Amino acid sequence: MAPKPSATVRYTAMRLGIFAASFFAIWGLVYAGVLPRGLGGSNLLWVLVLAIVVSAPLSFVLLRKQRDEMSEQIVDRVDRAKTKLAESRTMEDGVQL
Repeated sequence: MAPKPSATVRYTAMRLGIFAASFFAIWGLVYAGVLPRGLGGSNLLWVLVLAIVVSAPLSFVLLRKQRDEMSEQIVDRVDRAKTKLAESRTMEDGVQL
C-alpha cells in the first residue's frame, strides 16, 4: 500500500487542479465568444486573471476539509518542534561546567 501523501501536497494539487479547470473553462468561453477577448494581445493575461478570480472562491468553498486537515498537520508539526526545543533547552540548562 502506498503511503498517504501529506495534506499540504494534496491541498496544493487539488487547488492547482481547480485553477487549471477554471482556466480551460474560461479559455473555452473566451474562444467561443461568450466572454470578451481582452484588449489587443492581452488575451492570455485576461484568461489568467479571470481564472484566478474564479478559482479562489471555488477553492475556498470546495477544499474546506483539505484545508482543515492541512492546518491540523501543520499545528502538530509546530507543537512537536516546540516540544523538542523545550526539551533541548532544559537539557542545556541542566549541564554545568
